[in-house]
Amino acid sequence: MIRIISLVPSITELLFALGLGPQVVGRTGFCTHPPKGVREIPKIGGTKDLNLERIRALLPTHVIVNVDENRLEDVAALRQTGAEIVVTHPCSPQDNLPLLAQMVSVFAASQPQVQAQAERLAQQLRQELAACQAGAWTRRRVLYLIWRDPWMTVAQDTYIARMLAEVGWRTWPPQEGGPSGAARYPVLTGQEPWLQEIEEVLLSSEPYRFDERHMPQAQALCPNARVRLVDGELISWYGPRAAEGLAYLRSLAAA
Repeated sequence: MIRIISLVPSITELLFALGLGPQVVGRTGFCTHPPKGVREIPKIGGTKDLNLERIRALLPTHVIVNVDENRLEDVAALRQTGAEIVVTHPCSPQDNLPLLAQMVSVFAASQPQVQAQAERLAQQLRQELAACQAGAWTRRRVLYLIWRDPWMTVAQDTYIARMLAEVGWRTWPPQEGGPSGAARYPVLTGQEPWLQEIEEVLLSSEPYRFDERHMPQAQALCPNARVRLVDGELISWYGPRAAEGLAYLRSLAAA
C-alpha cells in the first residue's frame, strides 16, 4: 500500500490533482492546498524543520522532497527510514512536463488514474506555453520581490524568473544563482544603481505577504517603475497551477 509524505506544498496539491490524495499520510504546515483535502492529514513540521520521529511513525513508502524547499541533511536522514525518496526540482514552466512524467513513473503502476490526470494537466500546460510563445510581448525589466527587511528577489535561473520570461519580463539583477543555495534569492541593499531602470516591481503574496502598505516603500526603491501586487502562488507553484499561472501572467503583461 502506498503511503506518501509530501514535503513540498505545490507537490502536495499536485498529488491531489493526480488522484493520489487518499495516499497522502503526511504534509508540512505549508501544504495548505487543496484546503479540504489536506485538513485531516497530519503535519510533520515545516519544509526546513522536519519532525523526523513523526515521519517515521507514519511509515511512509514514499517521501517527496524538493531541492529548493528542503535541506540536504534532512533528505539524508529521510533515506534512513527506508522510504523511497522522490526528488523534484522544476526550474522552468516546461519542467512541469518531466515532473508529471516523474509522478507517472513512480505511482501509475499501482494507481492507474495518475496517467490520465497527468496527461490532462500536460495538455493544459502545452496550450498555455504555446499561447505565451505566440504573444507579442513588450520586454520589461522586472524586480520580483519575495521578502523585505532585507529586500530579497530571485535569480534569473529560478522557476519564478523563467515563468516571467514567458511573457517577455526579465528579472533583475542579471545573475544566476546556481542549482541550489541562497544565491538563487539575492539580497538587495536598496542602493543598486540599476534599481532606477526597473520598469515593473512585482510584490509577491508569498513567502512574505506584501500588501498595499508596502507599495510606497517599493515605489521609493524603484522610483521609475510601476508597482503591483501579484499572486505568488500562481507564479511560483509548479504542478497543477502552472497553466493557470501562465494565463495569469499573460493577463498581467497585457495590462
